Amino acid sequence: MEFFKPKGTIEFMKYRRLAATVSISLVVASAISMFIPGPNFGIDFKGGTELELEFAGAVSSSELRAAVDGLGYNRPQVIAVEGKHNRFILRIQEVSSLPASQVAKIGSALKQALGTTQVESTKVSPGGDKITIRLSENVDSAVLKQALEKAGANVRSVAAFGQAEDHRYEALLAGVSDEVVRGLQSRLGKRGPDSALRAEWVGPKAGAQLRDAALKSMLYTMAFIMLYVAFRFDLRFAPGAIIALIHDSTIVMGCYVLLQKEFTLATVAAILTVIGYSINDTIVIYDRIRENMQRMRDVSLAQLIDVSTTQTMSRTIITSGVTMLSITGFFFWGTPIIKDIVFGLAVGFVVGTYSSIYIAAPLTEWIDQRFFRRA
Repeated sequence: MEFFKPKGTIEFMKYRRLAATVSISLVVASAISMFIPGPNFGIDFKGGTELELEFAGAVSSSELRAAVDGLGYNRPQVIAVEGKHNRFILRIQEVSSLPASQVAKIGSALKQALGTTQVESTKVSPGGDKITIRLSENVDSAVLKQALEKAGANVRSVAAFGQAEDHRYEALLAGVSDEVVRGLQSRLGKRGPDSALRAEWVGPKAGAQLRDAALKSMLYTMAFIMLYVAFRFDLRFAPGAIIALIHDSTIVMGCYVLLQKEFTLATVAAILTVIGYSINDTIVIYDRIRENMQRMRDVSLAQLIDVSTTQTMSRTIITSGVTMLSITGFFFWGTPIIKDIVFGLAVGFVVGTYSSIYIAAPLTEWIDQRFFRRA
């Protein structure tokens, strides 16, 4: 069924040089933006703490940002939760409530307080909300708590755990989320939050590992797609498909960076979705080109591409239109995180459709002229 049936053959290949110039300009601009100003990584990649807070009274985003900044947390991000009065998502760069200097001070205080009892190990959790202590013999938990508080730790409780002969103790501390909530209560009074509705943190090391895993996932995806296209069609088709995917993902990332939208794991998921959508559209055009190769043996590959792309134009318009329509509602009524995902999908769907026509197919024709015809 064709709702949009072009009259005659559209000469797409006629404008391939102009399209190549535009694409190269966009890719270069996107690549430069990766360094200047650089991606706005979320806590998934750079580490930090995310809190969801609900306030008892009216609080503005600017007032909350100023209050958190006054607590000593640099460059806090404040996002109002749409549809919820006085509810905000707060992101700060700090992960642990215990700086390295204080951890060393805690170790010295324990040795001084315990006297002859030896401290075999002291481990602080990455989130800074728990200290595990191993001693040479059992001691009173109250003595440990007093020593930790003397070193400046905000201790909730200290209790022994494990086997008695292990002499291990666990001290629960007030983490970053607790300190933020307590500080906002003192600054905002009755308007302050009772507690954090949700608290999540990611350490810098885990964030770096997630960054590497995200990059590898995209590279592996493109590699397997290249193998699939090479086996499904012909070796001359694979480079065009892969370069089109690199073109799409680079431009989508460039749009995120230029608009300083937060780059998170959800963004990576959106880019992978765009890659899947783009290669599907490219495969449809490739499949029609291969069919027409058997029917139209007396025409050039450039003419075959024009004919094949024109024949699939109705399908492309309907698919792209329905896909864009399905995500429009999320863009207007979704949460900030969902809106960022939908933004990437919308840009990617447009660029993916364009690259299937003006990147993948023209590159296939160029490779055919440059290498295969000469051979």
